[in-house]
Amino acid sequence: MYDTFYGLNGRPFQLTPDPHFYFESLTHRKALSYLGYGLAQGEGFIVITGDVGAGKTTLVSHLMATIDKARLTAANIVTTKLDSEDIVRVAANHFDIDTDHMDKAQLLSAFEEFLHAEARAGRRCLLIVDESQNLPAGALEELRMLSNFQLGGQALLQIFLLGQPEFRDMLQNSNQLEQLRQRVIAHHHLEPMSADEIEPYVTHRLSKSGWSGRPKITSSVFRMLYAETHGVPRKINALMSRILLMGSIEHAEMIEQSLVARVLADLKGEDVEIAAPPTAETDSKNPLWEKPKKKLDAIAEQAQATWPQSPVAPTRPGSTPEDEVVNLRTAEPPVPPVQESAQAHAETASDSGSKPLPQPVADQETIDRIDRIAERLSSLEKRMNGQEENLHRVLTMLVEWVESDVRSKESYVNAGRAA
Repeated sequence: MYDTFYGLNGRPFQLTPDPHFYFESLTHRKALSYLGYGLAQGEGFIVITGDVGAGKTTLVSHLMATIDKARLTAANIVTTKLDSEDIVRVAANHFDIDTDHMDKAQLLSAFEEFLHAEARAGRRCLLIVDESQNLPAGALEELRMLSNFQLGGQALLQIFLLGQPEFRDMLQNSNQLEQLRQRVIAHHHLEPMSADEIEPYVTHRLSKSGWSGRPKITSSVFRMLYAETHGVPRKINALMSRILLMGSIEHAEMIEQSLVARVLADLKGEDVEIAAPPTAETDSKNPLWEKPKKKLDAIAEQAQATWPQSPVAPTRPGSTPEDEVVNLRTAEPPVPPVQESAQAHAETASDSGSKPLPQPVADQETIDRIDRIAERLSSLEKRMNGQEENLHRVLTMLVEWVESDVRSKESYVNAGRAA
């Protein structure tokens, strides 16, 4: 939704790993160097660890996008808690090896035959195992056995292990994995990005999506991003998506600290008042959101026309008759005829030397109450108008999004029919 409003050609902060958006921070540059070194060695294990959302999968996907597939056959698996036999079968399936109705011995034989065939064709094989912290020690030992396959003194299979910090601890401390530790030729732990890398990271991903400087982002926003995410890429992506969504709803051309604060409050479950978008008078780019013209003048004229023409009976302070008409003008309310009559009588009495009649106190109290009621009604009207606009805005954006999705599907179907 926000990509359409800001004129982007994609979603720059999607959570799915995409090598197109790879950003080479200092820690990713180091990791890429280790991966490149390991590929040049052509054997053993390379271990990359990092916290959840640190960018391990994106890093390896970027590396795979740069390799020569004519010389390297790669398979990428994401593991759950697989035992020693299951891990071999899953790896074989990802190399397109038919493992149906095979026992473990037949499975290992078929795997070795495949590796030999690839080597004779001039291709090396690489197995990438993501979420390695889920594997028990027995499954990891089975992977080590697969790395023993050789042809002419050359290893036939190289393995990348990606995992969370607990996998690093497991690998370093487990007595069962001593032989595997000896096969690890490179190991790097991905650290979060530093504070000065947040702005380049955000602008890099925006630029990859066709960003031309709209919306503008203040420097304070990047400081808030680092404080909230501690430099973890996936957390930055999630927060920036919410920020841009809020910005598009409010038609914000500038992403500022106050907008980010509202997003953070919304994420914490607090009630957040969405700022009203610009009106047609202040933003000619968005006539759709023109605020309806208020009819306060008509209400005021009606109130003046129906003002009581006879003396008003005294009312209790603070009471408001149900049929009382309120003048919502900001100027002072007109003087009721009863007051005009009293003033005229006072002037006549003064001229004749007699004592003037006292002005009714109840009339002034009524005027004061009218002013207070007018203020309250004006405030309520503003709130109702704001809620109405927000609902209209959200519904319109949803309709645009659905129509855009339908058009995309129709284009896809038409293209298929044409083909």
